[in-house]
Amino acid sequence: MKEISVDSSSVAVHAISFAPRMPVPLAWPAVIGRETSDLLLRMFRDPRVLETSERGHLIARLRSAVELEPRVPEIRVLLGMALCVDLQAQEALEQLREATHQAPECFIARLKFGELLMRLRICSQAAEETQKAAQLATNDYQAELARKQAAEIRTMLREGVERGGQGNLVGRLIPFRRRSSKTETAPVLAGSR
Repeated sequence: MKEISVDSSSVAVHAISFAPRMPVPLAWPAVIGRETSDLLLRMFRDPRVLETSERGHLIARLRSAVELEPRVPEIRVLLGMALCVDLQAQEALEQLREATHQAPECFIARLKFGELLMRLRICSQAAEETQKAAQLATNDYQAELARKQAAEIRTMLREGVERGGQGNLVGRLIPFRRRSSKTETAPVLAGSR
């Protein structure tokens, strides 16, 4: 089983196994190459350190790796994460969705797909993917990552941060109107200003 150390911008992922649970040979390290691995490690340490040209180079290399090994979902996860750093959310969403379809039992694919959905404020779907990731966790660290992400999603849902959550905003304004209309029609006490 091959392990990699990762530190994402919001969810620290350390020593998470990228090995699939299916008996597929793990070929991605040879496909990715040393230079791409170095760029990935720099991106994981701090996503802001990569220059625009470095991000473009990283994405191009990962796309090539996906073409060479289309059945290895972990490469798609890495590509999705690099696309997120480059603010290409739609394509990142497609890559992470495809990774979860290819390997429904892959913890990191589910976790990162849930994280991107959360960042896009598609919270109900994010909660589902994060729950699936929590069920797939194979160690305490993975379980803790999923638990923290789920807690953040619950907070967002509670605060009405979900995309299309204007209904929550209207719900907050209506009670405010009622309160203000009552104070406007309240009788004025003699001698008060």
